[in-house]
Amino acid sequence: MGEIVLAAKITHVPTLQMSEQEGPIKGKRQAAIDGHLEIARRAKALGADTVVICDTHWLVNAGFHINANSRFKGLLTSSEFPQFIRDLPYDHQGNPELGSAIAEKATELGVYTLAHHLDSLDLEYGTLVPMHFMSREHDMKVVSVAAFCTVHDHDESRVIGEAIRAAVDASDSKVLLLASGSLSHKIWSNKEYAPNNGTFTISSEFNRQVDLMVLDMWKRGDHATFLKILGDYANHCSGEGSMHDTAMLYGALGWDSYTEQCEIVTDYFPSSGTGQVNVIFPVP
Repeated sequence: MGEIVLAAKITHVPTLQMSEQEGPIKGKRQAAIDGHLEIARRAKALGADTVVICDTHWLVNAGFHINANSRFKGLLTSSEFPQFIRDLPYDHQGNPELGSAIAEKATELGVYTLAHHLDSLDLEYGTLVPMHFMSREHDMKVVSVAAFCTVHDHDESRVIGEAIRAAVDASDSKVLLLASGSLSHKIWSNKEYAPNNGTFTISSEFNRQVDLMVLDMWKRGDHATFLKILGDYANHCSGEGSMHDTAMLYGALGWDSYTEQCEIVTDYFPSSGTGQVNVIFPVP
């Protein structure tokens, strides 16, 4: 029997990549990189062989989708930030059996989901940036789940999370489950970015305060209250991908019955107007 051995909500900001390059951002995101490495070390110690990443940079407009190819290899240049992420090499094995099983289970539960096995379907940087760092500590098979969901509701994404849990439990895989996305996500406008030192600041004090309140809920294990505000939080604080990654994470962990106290492994930090963090969600 398989199991989810570790779960986390993680950052994937492009400045992680830039933090290792010559320039003004060199070294500035080391704490976030260290958080990724620590999560990977813990996953390795727990025997994880596969990472399932709910990726808020994979936008979908109909149905739910899983990239379940057997191998992912290439060079990534971000279409969103080509000046930040360019020619990033990657080479990861996939877990097509698990990806297909998740799609089948989700569809069985009433949420139409397709698994894709296409060499031409690239991974997005919400998957590739974390894997760039985590694979240094532990090279795992990769399954990527689209979590920038434009015409979907959180209840459907909860079911996707439940399907992930059920498919993993029925498999032979030990899984690290990642919700890859920010907290609040109001990026500075183009005109306001430079005057506000946008790379290192948040665009809204309201968003920052709500982000910190949410982190306090997570640390205390008050997830039932958080889920009551999830929809409003995503709407009013511009949650990345409408926070469908987070809904999927909670679906896999038991939704509002989940009561574990979370561990912050990278302290909250602003980036390009958004709120970022690495948080471990203990698996009950």
